[in-house]
Amino acid sequence: MRTRTDARERGASAVEFAIIMPVILLLVFGIIGYGVMLAFRQSLSQAASEGARAAVGAPAGATTGVAQDAIQSALSTYGKSCTGGVTCTISAPAPCAGDSSHDCVQVTVSYPYRDHPIVPNVPGLGFTLPATLSFTSSVEVS
Repeated sequence: MRTRTDARERGASAVEFAIIMPVILLLVFGIIGYGVMLAFRQSLSQAASEGARAAVGAPAGATTGVAQDAIQSALSTYGKSCTGGVTCTISAPAPCAGDSSHDCVQVTVSYPYRDHPIVPNVPGLGFTLPATLSFTSSVEVS
């Protein structure tokens, strides 16, 4: 048989659940949001590397277009491109730093993550995410 004490304990459990559940949800969604940001960060790094690698085999004068196509391909999973929110800077072949006998191309890929997150911000988590994700890759072309 149930007594009044059991009913009060059930009510206490419901109150405890109501207090702790928002904290648990905030933690879980924060972990998910941060994980998505880290995955996107890795994709940006890969995109910069792919753009630089593509520049190596590009014909003279077509370095920028070929590198942008490679960046677009690397970021296609997220629906981002050099014209769709991502800032892509591809330098013309210039003497490498510290070695003027070779030319290098530098590819920089940046994205304003805090302003345009991939998943909606969890309230209170926005200030912990980086404002801008940026990666630079340099490659010797000659």
